[in-house]
Amino acid sequence: MDNGTRDTVQLSERISAFMAQHIYPNERRYYLEAERLGPWKEYPVVEELKAVARAEGLWNLFLPASESESGLTNAQYAPLCEIMGRSLFAPEVFNCSAPDTGNMETILRYGTDAQKQTWLKPLLAGEIRSSFAMTEPEVASSDATNIASSIVRDGDSYVINGRKWYTTGATDPRCKIIIFMGKSAPEDENPYTRQSMILVPRDHPGVRVVRAIPVLGFYGVPDRAAEVVFENVRVPVENMLLGEGRGFEIAQGRLGPGRIHHCMRLIGLSERVLERMCRRAAERRPFGRTLAEQTVTLERIAESRILIDQARLLTLNAAQKMDSVGNKAARQEIAMIKVAGPNMAQQVVDWAIQLFGGGGTNNDHLLSAALATARLLRLADGPDEVHRNQIAKLELRRHEKTDPAFTGGDASVLSLKEVIRNDREGLWPSPYERAD
Repeated sequence: MDNGTRDTVQLSERISAFMAQHIYPNERRYYLEAERLGPWKEYPVVEELKAVARAEGLWNLFLPASESESGLTNAQYAPLCEIMGRSLFAPEVFNCSAPDTGNMETILRYGTDAQKQTWLKPLLAGEIRSSFAMTEPEVASSDATNIASSIVRDGDSYVINGRKWYTTGATDPRCKIIIFMGKSAPEDENPYTRQSMILVPRDHPGVRVVRAIPVLGFYGVPDRAAEVVFENVRVPVENMLLGEGRGFEIAQGRLGPGRIHHCMRLIGLSERVLERMCRRAAERRPFGRTLAEQTVTLERIAESRILIDQARLLTLNAAQKMDSVGNKAARQEIAMIKVAGPNMAQQVVDWAIQLFGGGGTNNDHLLSAALATARLLRLADGPDEVHRNQIAKLELRRHEKTDPAFTGGDASVLSLKEVIRNDREGLWPSPYERAD
């Protein structure tokens, strides 16, 4: 066992113990605070448990090995992310929740020393939170080249205008910085160099959080989705990330790890849902037999086990490939897990709701919130359709570069000569030969 594996095993044990002692017993309190306080307030239970997690050294575990001496590889972090994902509010307690992890990695990888000092340092300390403004209500944001918000240079400043929504984290009173994506060169011939990302302080004049947006009825649990308007927001040129026209480049570096995190958290959530499904099936007895004795229940439990393990292996494979050859080379694997993970979770949770009956439609067993989360993630970071298109295009391109004679994959129509030869070599003579 190498040091990385040993560290992951030890951290897994410590996180599991923390979850049992602090997270699961406080989930009901978390949901009550979220319901009573709403999406515009801090939830005291989160702040209390963050202090405990940090004191125990279970803090900022998402930091990548490529950017931090104490960081973990994607493959090492993935099992930890799965454990944290068993509860929807746990990742924030460990300072490992979206969008902060992606924003911190972005500033860590692409920010200047001044940007890191001003924003990254307090984010790593858990003193502030952040937001990411990309999606827009007025355009089809699944094609990110459509993003119409503007970033215009004016002397020593950039002037920002745009309307964003599903801007996660913007209603949180601790949110102090927003990473904003918009067009800085709308006339550029290359559609992928028209966009830039820039740091916008949340309290700057012209930044207005218009509303909190519920996700299938849930406000701020755990995503504090919001609609935000930027009206002539003026920020210094020093707030630009990496440089003008490099927004897509940053997005590609940011999204790969984020998708791994989402998928592993969903796997952890699905594992917990499956456990509850099994326990419920053993307790309920309709028509003289427990649900666990019903064939349809057995089939759904078995299928859930298969789907979860398939998703886990796909995700771990993607994490390993990202670590070994980089995000760009692993883009097909990343796209595959982004489709497989949320679809798997949605199906497992749906079967659990069906098994729990009416009780599955409230949130007594966290199934409603789990379903909302799984369904949301079939859209977040790109909808299924976009990822499937990318997977298929990469697959087509891969086979263009291989020799079918070597792989046995030729799909050409047989020539007439081949047809006649195959017919003559077959077991049965052709009717023409019999006639002769």
